[in-house]
Amino acid sequence: MKAKLIKGLSQIQSKYDAFFIDLWGVVHNGIQVYPGAISVMENLNKLNKRFVLISNAPRPSKSVEKYLLNLKMDKILIKNIFTSGEAALQTLKKNTYGEKFYHIGPKRDYDLIEGLQKNKTSIEKCDFILCTGLFEDKESSLDYYKNLLKQKTNLKMICTNPDLIVHRGARIEYCAGSVADIFEKLGGEVIYFGKPYPEIYNFCLKEKETILAIGDNIRTDIKGANKMNFDSLFVTGGIHRDEFLNTSLQNYDKILNKYDAKTNYYQEKLTW
Repeated sequence: MKAKLIKGLSQIQSKYDAFFIDLWGVVHNGIQVYPGAISVMENLNKLNKRFVLISNAPRPSKSVEKYLLNLKMDKILIKNIFTSGEAALQTLKKNTYGEKFYHIGPKRDYDLIEGLQKNKTSIEKCDFILCTGLFEDKESSLDYYKNLLKQKTNLKMICTNPDLIVHRGARIEYCAGSVADIFEKLGGEVIYFGKPYPEIYNFCLKEKETILAIGDNIRTDIKGANKMNFDSLFVTGGIHRDEFLNTSLQNYDKILNKYDAKTNYYQEKLTW
């Protein structure tokens, strides 16, 4: 079935019981929220439709809730948030991959390991590597991580954000997925938490619901929906916007085919 370009979610919402909505790139750009997406959530709320804000943020769900409140989102719209960091946290607390870990990531992600600081150690002494992102002073180049990790491929890496990059406003930033990709290419094993991997969805599912997944990342949001057999709405104006610039609708499916992915609907931005 060929995917349809829709004017607004109101055209198709009646077909679905629940909506899994991506955050970064769909609801906000790291600096400000998108009014159209807020309108969608307000309307779903009025219709008593269940929606989950499901994010590859490498932080606990509560931290993302605070972040969204700082972006001036209404508390009533953010009562259902689930993050890849929250999913990973369940295994960290159980010492699933060992006790001692070496953390690669910025200080702003320390809330993920709150209460587990005693388990944080050097790369020489760790049982596994926990990657939530890049170090603040090593954000511009991935070569540092190649050199850091090339002798450590005997360890497992836990990656709490499978995304490769995000747009923060107009700026592109590397995510934890880029470091994990390097580690895999060096021969290391990575365990991912977040879209497109099933665990994050399994935390959010209810029985006998028809679900529409909404996202702007083909590798994570749309492939995740495909793996779970959910219908999906792909937002073309997000992370892949340059690929869809000056491209006719007839070629949209061809772009997704390059990623071995498919979607049911397209919108440039999420609107009602």
